[in-house]
Amino acid sequence: HTADTPDPEFTDYLELDMSTVKPALAGPKRPQDRIDLDGMKQMWNAALTAPVGPRGYGLEREALDTSVDVSFAGREFTLKHGHVVIAAITSCTNTSNPSVMVGAGLLAKKAVERGLDVKPWVKASMAPGSKVVTSYMDAAGLTPYLEALNFHTVGYGCTTCIGNSGPLPEPISKGIKQGDLVAAAVLSGNRNFEGRVSPDVRANFLASPPLVVAYAIAGTVNIDMETEPLGYDPNGNPVYLRDVWPTQEEIQSTVRRALRPEMFREQYGNVFDGNEEFNAVKVAGGDLFAWDPASTYIKEPPFFTIEREVAPVQPIVGARVLAVMPDSTTTDHISPAGNIARNSPAARYLESHGVPREEWNSYGSRRGNHEIMMRGTFANIRIKNQMLDGEEGGDTVY
Repeated sequence: HTADTPDPEFTDYLELDMSTVKPALAGPKRPQDRIDLDGMKQMWNAALTAPVGPRGYGLEREALDTSVDVSFAGREFTLKHGHVVIAAITSCTNTSNPSVMVGAGLLAKKAVERGLDVKPWVKASMAPGSKVVTSYMDAAGLTPYLEALNFHTVGYGCTTCIGNSGPLPEPISKGIKQGDLVAAAVLSGNRNFEGRVSPDVRANFLASPPLVVAYAIAGTVNIDMETEPLGYDPNGNPVYLRDVWPTQEEIQSTVRRALRPEMFREQYGNVFDGNEEFNAVKVAGGDLFAWDPASTYIKEPPFFTIEREVAPVQPIVGARVLAVMPDSTTTDHISPAGNIARNSPAARYLESHGVPREEWNSYGSRRGNHEIMMRGTFANIRIKNQMLDGEEGGDTVY
């Protein structure tokens, strides 16, 4: 664009009053369900007793105060509804945006300097979308502050958003089940469908990386970030979100100082060199893939042998309904990407092939095996077949 470039012509215009833009999250079960940050606590408390649905869990009022005492890593604490047990800065959204990543780092820095920490029940992690993120966060001196809050880099790819963050610590998982608690996850991903992030977590909220750090410190979604403190400093003084939220000038000056073009050349210039582990994988040569019949990850699918001529469609006689699904049944309900549950058809298949429990991985990681994906159809642990009178899970009546 130059000074003499004519103004472009558009067929339509959208106007946005910037004064109406407010901090927000999305959830707890669908990415399209936006929640203003200042209305989060009110929404959460209403959702607990609302009828089961996109924003309802159907709890009885006498169950709202349920709590479970837990001992983990030498600490004693109490779990309640709304406690954040997963806080993840994930790779699929936001992590290629230096402003929000630096913002998260600056918030962590200010929080650590004020003496704040994440709650002991929070499993925190960070999966940047690029190694360049690590380069400029290191250059900005922000990595130690994120790590002080347990936001260690766990990899560069799909993690929490697709259920690859691993299981919760056993005492916390057991406590959630014991109290039938509606535990929460806050992540900077783009999907929060039921059963996807963790089988133990029923409420999943999408948020910006700085808010992910803030909720990890607060340890609960049952908080009004506008009026209630994230925590208290060593002198007992309250510390609010506004006290640790970085200014635009702080973010921009840090980005200008830390982000350099040569970082992209350094990281992407050898992107195909791999690493020691990847390069150690033995592969067969040739133009065609060598199918391994023993593999439980990649199997030759039957449609490779389908004839060119499609057979005539035959009448379907005597068919019976197996599932009646409600509104907002997502692709993730139909073909889940999360953990493979014990005693499921997919689990029994893996067991029959000698795969131990710790190596089952997830449906998403085994998409190259049609035998598992067929067995995983309608296997989401939160799916609601209306033929089952409110029961959750991939069951039917026949």
